[in-house]
Amino acid sequence: MSSLDDLNPQQRQAVSTTPGPVLVLAGPGSGKTRVLTYRVAFLLGELGIPPGEIMAVTFTNKAAREMARRIAGLLADSRSSNGSPARPIRLGTFHALSARMLRREADLLSVTRDFVIYDESDQEALVRRAVKDLNLDPKQYPPGRILAAISAAKNELVGPEEFATTTYFAEVVKRVYQAYQRHLETNNALDFDDLLMKAVALLRDNDDLRHRYRERLRHILVDEFQDTNTAQYVLLRLLAGEGDPDLFVVGDADQSIYRWRGADYRNVKRFQEDYPQSRIILLEQNYRSTQTILDAAMAVIDRHPGRQVKRLFTDRGRGLQVVVHEAYDEQDEAGYVVEAIAMLTMRGEAEPGACAVMYRTNAQSRALEEAFLRAGLPYRLVGAQRFYGRREVKDLIAYLRLIHNPLDQVSLLRVLNVPPRGLGAKAVQSMLETAERESRAPYSLALDLAKDEVSAGTAGLGRSTKGLQSFGRALQGWLNDRDRLPLPSLIDRVLNDIDYRSHIDDGTEEGADRWANVMELRGVAQEMEGLDLTGFLEHVALISDQDTLTDSMNVPTLLTLHAAKGLEFPVVFIIGLDEGVLPHQRALEDSEELAEERRLFYVGLTRAKDRLFLVRTFRRRSSGVSAMCEPSRFLLDIPADLVEGDHAGMLTAAQASFQRQTRWDTRTAAPAATRFRVGMHVRHPRFGEGIVMSSRLDGDDEEVTITFASEGVKRLAASLARLDVLEDDD
Repeated sequence: MSSLDDLNPQQRQAVSTTPGPVLVLAGPGSGKTRVLTYRVAFLLGELGIPPGEIMAVTFTNKAAREMARRIAGLLADSRSSNGSPARPIRLGTFHALSARMLRREADLLSVTRDFVIYDESDQEALVRRAVKDLNLDPKQYPPGRILAAISAAKNELVGPEEFATTTYFAEVVKRVYQAYQRHLETNNALDFDDLLMKAVALLRDNDDLRHRYRERLRHILVDEFQDTNTAQYVLLRLLAGEGDPDLFVVGDADQSIYRWRGADYRNVKRFQEDYPQSRIILLEQNYRSTQTILDAAMAVIDRHPGRQVKRLFTDRGRGLQVVVHEAYDEQDEAGYVVEAIAMLTMRGEAEPGACAVMYRTNAQSRALEEAFLRAGLPYRLVGAQRFYGRREVKDLIAYLRLIHNPLDQVSLLRVLNVPPRGLGAKAVQSMLETAERESRAPYSLALDLAKDEVSAGTAGLGRSTKGLQSFGRALQGWLNDRDRLPLPSLIDRVLNDIDYRSHIDDGTEEGADRWANVMELRGVAQEMEGLDLTGFLEHVALISDQDTLTDSMNVPTLLTLHAAKGLEFPVVFIIGLDEGVLPHQRALEDSEELAEERRLFYVGLTRAKDRLFLVRTFRRRSSGVSAMCEPSRFLLDIPADLVEGDHAGMLTAAQASFQRQTRWDTRTAAPAATRFRVGMHVRHPRFGEGIVMSSRLDGDDEEVTITFASEGVKRLAASLARLDVLEDDD
């Protein structure tokens, strides 16, 4: 085993502590993965524990693979006393380890050993079937919302018979839950939540089995303990037992951000209550961020009620102050970010790939993406489709394209059965064949049916006629309103006529995000006041059909705060620091959700290594309405002495329009006939020192665009500006 000398004192204490219940509270960037890996090595090498008695639990398959890679060398030399290979440690996620147990003990279950595991789409299909079997209206009782309620119940170990029926909707959920479980059993299937729930039931109801597993798994380690739900915690308790088990858990309640998935940070407190003799070890030395960034993060999280105090420190020094900037609106906010990254790049202070822009919801990426695309600058989007590639956005655009041009068969075929109108593949094919046979456009068949005009061809559509007729009536109404209604009103009519919100917003957080994306697209239409449908569709086509998108590593990363968990970047921008955005509007009336929003912001802050930029807006558009914003309460928690205002040479789109078309180059050569080149340092007698951003010939003169530290962006005529060159990088 590697020496413990390269661990800090707190890490060394955690790794080498004697077996028993141990709670390691690991601050961000404190090396918890290293501690877990060294702990396994310590058990194997120093204490001589057989690998087969060790179980290490992670939350993702990626984390499990990483841990396996780190300890593979240690296990390779491990042999049992008779020279045969020793049983390896059990390493995996809660679900993977539970699935192995259930297959091994399938004789005690109502499914066979070869049961299948249904993923989310399979589960929703089964819930839809149960809803249909019970003659329920899926619009009134969205399958996604019902499935979320069933999943939440299973995470709390509540079966269909014990499900509380305090409301009529809860009564419906219970009936669907019962039918859903019957369908699973008939299909010899389990869903992901069943893997945990049935493993708990097996161990709880079988004393001999529980004793056998406790004898077999004497040493249990758990990563990301703050993200465990009730079922996972109870499973750990059943496997470890009471008294003084060797249960080594690593986590940080301050970083618990998955409450909406059932995670309960209070399990950290329950561990201390259930194992009062447990040792608590703090990992407070941070290897990632500067002290200023850590101090800002701690000022935010210190206001979390009832938290266990950790004082993060680092050897990296104070570092630069946190930059706080107020933009005018979302477009100005996005422009500021693009300009700031360009500035950092041109100054040589950061590579483009070192920069990350984080936000609360996926819908916020739209303005950012457009700002990068307008500037001709590539970026990378993590954890989500690009805004204009999202299903719900493409659906609405297809409807608008069809209204603009009913001959557009691609758009027609996309939306014909969205939301479902009973028009299956055979009906659509029959419609297309009829249109071709009668030498007419397919959409005209729907319009004829809307007028109750049935041709020989449409008469053959059978039961699909009603769905096509309904579509035709809606389309005729939209065509009539196309030139009469303002574009936002036309969009509202389409959304209302097809009841699109019910189709995509199933009551879950994902459903709310989908609807937010639709409202974001509507907001784009409203921002372009006076633009007709033709102009809007042209704008969308040009914005979304860019060849500047790339997965190259050396470009800025755009991602949600949730997607940022576990990552780090030298430069971090967090945007949307307005009340109702971060914290989210849904959290403002719920103290638990508000606390989670605080933890989410803390996670974002602690992703930054060297530079941190926090951005809010003076006004923001929500659901089509632009209104003034209050600054986020979290922003106000950061002490003034850690912050600098927006005056450090950073730019805003309100100060000047940014027209530069370039890639992420630190230097771009100007035309030979110009005197000033991009990146050149100059001094103006009034505006002070600045950096040349672009230069072009303008008749007999030269127009120079310069970013000044105190004055922002200025476009100057070289013949009049009296510029002194301070530095020529040639």
